[in-house]
Amino acid sequence: MFDQREKIALFIDGANLYATSRSLGFDIDYKRLLTHFQSRAYLLRAYYYTALIEDQEYSSIRPLIDWLDYNGYRVVTKPAREFTDPTGRRKIKGNMDIELAVDAMELTETVDHYVLFSGDGDFRSLVEALQRRGRKVSVVSTLTTQPPMISDDLRRQADHFIELATLKTEIGRSPAEREARLARRVEAVAEGDEDL
Repeated sequence: MFDQREKIALFIDGANLYATSRSLGFDIDYKRLLTHFQSRAYLLRAYYYTALIEDQEYSSIRPLIDWLDYNGYRVVTKPAREFTDPTGRRKIKGNMDIELAVDAMELTETVDHYVLFSGDGDFRSLVEALQRRGRKVSVVSTLTTQPPMISDDLRRQADHFIELATLKTEIGRSPAEREARLARRVEAVAEGDEDL
């Protein structure tokens, strides 16, 4: 599927990947994810897209965003919009599809193979446009959940479909690792070390 001579770029729909990995029962280890794809081809870029709620004093995603930013990822964020739906429920909207699509199209002269971490059917047109420019596109999501986390149209359009569940041992964080990491974070906060 990958050729060592290819220049690849990862495009991660953060909210979609988070929901998919959670539905499969594991957390993504982003350092392992980079290492995994660096061993397959020449990894030119790794983008991570997410919306942030700006007015929150503390966001649980902020430590991840900071870590990614310092460890080989290009993090693209924008403020999420909060609104109340007609039934009175508070909703948050923060779609990053346009930003991801624009960045992907800008790299068509450089990237040979795109790896899209999303099951969102809205990306089918992007995949088709990249293919028209002679680029390969692999999509990473899952079919193993009920319902599947990937749109059938997107899966059919992609050159390759990578089942996220098959990557669990290579890029996943085990429950023991997750607990140990949480314990270190709690200890660091108790000691006043904000760098962890």
